[in-house]
Amino acid sequence: MDAVTLVPGNSLITATPEEGRQLAVKMARLVVKNTQQDAGVRERLREVYANDAGMLLQLTQVVATEFATIAAANNYWRQ
Repeated sequence: MDAVTLVPGNSLITATPEEGRQLAVKMARLVVKNTQQDAGVRERLREVYANDAGMLLQLTQVVATEFATIAAANNYWRQ
């Protein structure tokens, strides 16, 4: 099992909210990659969740949770 870096650059600090949002999406994707390490299985499952509104909504919740964590780490981008 290869190690997956779950926090790219080992930091949640970003310059802007947009960068924070992009990091949140990347981190959510990394959780999937870490959980299901077989790329072939991930590819086959993509068709399942891509057509399931409930699963897509769950994905947005994961991204929102990651973004909330990143925003807090960045003190909501206030100095």
